[in-house]
Amino acid sequence: MQISLGFSTCPNDTFIFDALVNGKIDNEGLEFVPYLTDVEDLNLLAFKGELDVTKLSYHAWLYVWKNYRILDSGSALGKGSGPMLVARNQCMDPRYISMTVAIPGEYTTANLLLRMAYPNIKEKKIFVFSDIEQAILDGLTDAGVLIHENRFTYEKRGLVLLRDLGQYWNESADAPIPLGGIMAHRRLPQNVVEKVNRLVRKSLEFALDHPQGTIPYMRQFAQSMDQDVLDAHLKTFVNEYSVELGDEGKRAIKILIDKSMAAGLINDVPENYFII
Repeated sequence: MQISLGFSTCPNDTFIFDALVNGKIDNEGLEFVPYLTDVEDLNLLAFKGELDVTKLSYHAWLYVWKNYRILDSGSALGKGSGPMLVARNQCMDPRYISMTVAIPGEYTTANLLLRMAYPNIKEKKIFVFSDIEQAILDGLTDAGVLIHENRFTYEKRGLVLLRDLGQYWNESADAPIPLGGIMAHRRLPQNVVEKVNRLVRKSLEFALDHPQGTIPYMRQFAQSMDQDVLDAHLKTFVNEYSVELGDEGKRAIKILIDKSMAAGLINDVPENYFII
């Protein structure tokens, strides 16, 4: 059976899926057709239901849950670390100063966290995540929300931190941040979805056992070739919740749903949204 599989080019995703798409594990009769792109592109494709299995921002999933269910393996949940709101000038205060903020996509969880933390910020510009640092430096925007590798490189480029939105979430929710997860379309049979979940976990565990073997695949797509940056990214976003969500990870997703409802950001409550 052929399965279309979407995931982002960020290091945590290529780390997780290296073994699955490059023949390093037994795929148990499934043929995966990978599609790698920016996470916001994947979010938008999900509204059309085009991919069988795909990485999604948890923000986007809040709108497509009727079509996509959450796999237990493959998620990126931050533990007190998340998207960074940065600017050229430390004196800028997003609570009081009217400012334009660059975001990596309308349906990214980074934007959801920005909306929760600073509902007064209305002026936003969408950029590909890797272009946001330069957009701030070029004066195209006052500030920006950084994700992926860029959250580890902004200081070297002379930008300053206004707020770690991961810390904001941790202070308000006391739970990991559900940033992105691997979702399966409801059109897939349950036994196939369970097999996919098992294979995603198997691929991740293979990578954890053979981390050096994943470096060539990660470097094909990474924005930064600096091994220290790749290592920091993996340490931050590949953790126990990536292997399996567990009770704590599932609780964090429920908190995200509840907070989004309370803030009036979504209108219906997802149900029956885990595959197991």
